[in-house]
Amino acid sequence: MSGRGGPRPLPTPTPATGFGRLRVGQWFLVTGAAVALLFLVTAGLAVVSMQRTHEAKIAVLDVVAPATLRTLEISNALTAQESSARAYGRTNEAASLQDYRNAVAAEARALTALEALIGRIPEAGVVRAEVAWLRAAGKTWRHDYADRLIASVPSLGTGAANRRNAPVNAVRFGEVRQALTALQDHLNRLHGESGERLERGWRDLYLALGGVAAALVLAAAGATLTVRHAVLRPMAELNEQVRAVAQGDFDHRLKVDRPSELAELSGHVDAMRHRILTEWRHSFEARRKLEEQAAELRRSNGELEQFAYVASHDLQEPLRKVASFSQMLEQRYGDQLDERAKQYIGFAVDGAKRMQLLINDLLDFSRVGRHGGEQVVIDADVPLRAALNNLAAPIEEAGAAVTSDDLPPVRGNRAQLTQLFQNLVGNAVKFRSGEAPRIHIGVRRAGDMWEFSCSDNGIGIESKYTDRIFLIFQRLHGRDAYAGTGIGLALCKKIVEYHGGRIWVESGEPGPGTTFRWTLPPGETDE
Repeated sequence: MSGRGGPRPLPTPTPATGFGRLRVGQWFLVTGAAVALLFLVTAGLAVVSMQRTHEAKIAVLDVVAPATLRTLEISNALTAQESSARAYGRTNEAASLQDYRNAVAAEARALTALEALIGRIPEAGVVRAEVAWLRAAGKTWRHDYADRLIASVPSLGTGAANRRNAPVNAVRFGEVRQALTALQDHLNRLHGESGERLERGWRDLYLALGGVAAALVLAAAGATLTVRHAVLRPMAELNEQVRAVAQGDFDHRLKVDRPSELAELSGHVDAMRHRILTEWRHSFEARRKLEEQAAELRRSNGELEQFAYVASHDLQEPLRKVASFSQMLEQRYGDQLDERAKQYIGFAVDGAKRMQLLINDLLDFSRVGRHGGEQVVIDADVPLRAALNNLAAPIEEAGAAVTSDDLPPVRGNRAQLTQLFQNLVGNAVKFRSGEAPRIHIGVRRAGDMWEFSCSDNGIGIESKYTDRIFLIFQRLHGRDAYAGTGIGLALCKKIVEYHGGRIWVESGEPGPGTTFRWTLPPGETDE
């Protein structure tokens, strides 16, 4: 609504003061700074703890534990070598000798795998020295005992070979066990230390994650308090003020002091309230004047209806008298009048009759959509048959043939639809060519409307006149060629549009005939 003099600018809201100057974002910034710092510290600790835990896990699972397993494999291989060598010394069986050689190969593989891990083991230098000691002790044991025993069995026999080499075996294999024990103890200690570091890392990680969770809880609590203090309470205050205005207290002022956004918003809303109230008062005055104009329009319509009554009765009475007395004048004094006088009398009678026809057509045109124009569901075949009955004489005189499809129910006014069919069929009969008129009323479904058509084989209409023919008083032919007032198609257009449809014409050059098409709403019983 612009009111008088066009739209007016909104009043400028009063700026907030004091705490009201703080915006909601500033409230969040102040309350969240400490929480953000705590979160960063705990998050940093969590990252460090995760890194340490990851390193400890790698040391335990990927280095120390595999090294311990390789050491166990070496121990098993050395034990298998010692057992196989003594068994060979007792039995001189090839199977025992093969078992010994397989155990030697297994030891070599385990030592190679262990040496590949030494570079990643904590205290790698010590472990490397212990592995070298173990390798040297094993080599010495094989040289001083196992290899000599195996070589002496064929010459000395089983019993003598074992007895002869047993003291060397006790000494050299004791050295192997000593080196192996030192390595295993060292790896077990490293495994325990790595496990403790892993446990400490998990504890530190849990503490850090707890700190992160606590920071998030504090952030949520701070955000909740900030929203409650900086947003919800001022919003509730503004809501109460708006509710007071909505309940009818339009003069209630809207004002919130904080935060800055709501203070500015309340100022704009209050300015809108003030403007709407002003516009409403102007619109109330405009509505009062509009009601006065509507009353004046109703009075004017009443006068027009009175004029229509006068036109249909009082104005036609002088025309009937003119025609009647002109005819009486011709009958009584016809023998005294010359041909020119009789022609003048004929002109007067014809003019009076055409004036009566024009007045009746204008009255019909003005009544469309006024009193008596109620629409009901009706079978479209009913007004068509009524129109054909009214046109029975000109149809018979012209030798016309009128056919139609099965017409559906439509919603409309029976009298006006009868007039619609009557004007269209009457035009088809009137504007006929040399052949007998052939007229067909068709229908088809077009969306949510019924599309009717009236096709003929008459003289046709030039395409440049297809829009002009629906204008009132528009004629394409002189009165000496075709009678009429030029209102018929304009009346058809007004009837169709009153029923919510539209009408148009399809025609080629003069000769092929004409097809009028129009749409009407379906009846309630139509699916």
